[in-house]
Amino acid sequence: MRRTQFDALVIGSGPAGSVAALVLARGGARVALVDKASFPRDKACGDMVGPRGVQLLADLGLPVPDGPRVGDMLVVGPTGRRVRMPSAAGLTYPGHGTAVTRTVFDAMLHDAAREAGVTALYGRAAAPLETAGRMDGYRLESGEEVHADFVIGADGATSGVAQAAGLVEASRVLWGFAIRTYLPQEVDLAAIVMWEPTPWRAFPGYGWVFPGADGGANIGLGIATRADRQAGAHAVRSLPGFLGHLRAVGLLDEAVPEVLPRRLGGWLKMGMVGTTPAAGRVLLVGDAAGLINPLQGEGIAQGMRSGQLAAETLLAGPAGAAERYTAALVAEHVPYQRITAALQAALVGRPWAVAGVARFLTAAAAGDALAGGWAVFWNELLEGAPPGHHRSVASAFTHLGDALTSRTAVARWFEPLLRGAPGPVPA
Repeated sequence: MRRTQFDALVIGSGPAGSVAALVLARGGARVALVDKASFPRDKACGDMVGPRGVQLLADLGLPVPDGPRVGDMLVVGPTGRRVRMPSAAGLTYPGHGTAVTRTVFDAMLHDAAREAGVTALYGRAAAPLETAGRMDGYRLESGEEVHADFVIGADGATSGVAQAAGLVEASRVLWGFAIRTYLPQEVDLAAIVMWEPTPWRAFPGYGWVFPGADGGANIGLGIATRADRQAGAHAVRSLPGFLGHLRAVGLLDEAVPEVLPRRLGGWLKMGMVGTTPAAGRVLLVGDAAGLINPLQGEGIAQGMRSGQLAAETLLAGPAGAAERYTAALVAEHVPYQRITAALQAALVGRPWAVAGVARFLTAAAAGDALAGGWAVFWNELLEGAPPGHHRSVASAFTHLGDALTSRTAVARWFEPLLRGAPGPVPA
């Protein structure tokens, strides 16, 4: 049986895992990067890299793959009312994102990690390995044993690494499920769509129409399910009806095909709730750590940044790595997530409330100041936003959200992390 030893073993080569491996290798670490699939491969996603993600690519000296530049976005309310959310450059990020398929984007990052000297291995990580009761590697399905000083779990929302390390309290996780398809539809402005299949009974999530490859569109539907993993099937069943709604509100030109091409779905953790991001020799990044915007499902920029933070933490030294990495994530994301995860959890299962909020926001946000502030808050861009009306409105949303949610069970889940104490789930 072959046995290899590395400084770090990264399980999963999505954006978070590949960036973690890349930064570690550039810093002189010996890194193994394991993925169950060879590249290129597809992933269910809206294929949108936000402004922070574009900036991070520049910081890493990596090119932005060719694709449509995405700036302002439409929000379409349940009644068809449209609000344009302006995009503006911040002090620490550009005023635009980009649309690129995960087939292209993930392969680019994976190749960059390999070019930096990472050892890429393909196949399932079958079983964790332990020494003296602590995880120190994985046995692959080939039988090879890969040992490392640290294991980085970058294996997605249903992370096996997180489960094996005891870092997930499944009953507390705020689950979401999304499904997308590609259709031949020109997209002038990316759109977020709030949908009521019947009046005042909102779909418990939202849909999107984003620019896709070759002049087409990436169209999808995401649902929030809290702890109910069976509810994801509702998004799959509802997709044809949602496409019919898009045609009714003028966002889809052609009739909906009977057989939808390239449908693909996947689970998301809608925030960090229920997941301790690190303990001992194990660090979680990206979806595995729940680094998804609880309001709108963005995760690529957060995932890449967490991979960078994990790598920089390990390169700074092994002592207290889990605590230092957790503290970095808390500083960047918990002030926002403790509000937005609580808001999301409060709305799930209340379709009339979702309908009311969507109708109110799309009616009230017609002015530039409110729409721009909403865009900053919705997209987690307050940190680094320039002074002005948009920042002031986003700050007001933040203070209001904190006042409304601070005593909820979801917000209280974050308190140990904010105090610098060990996470709610023991390793």
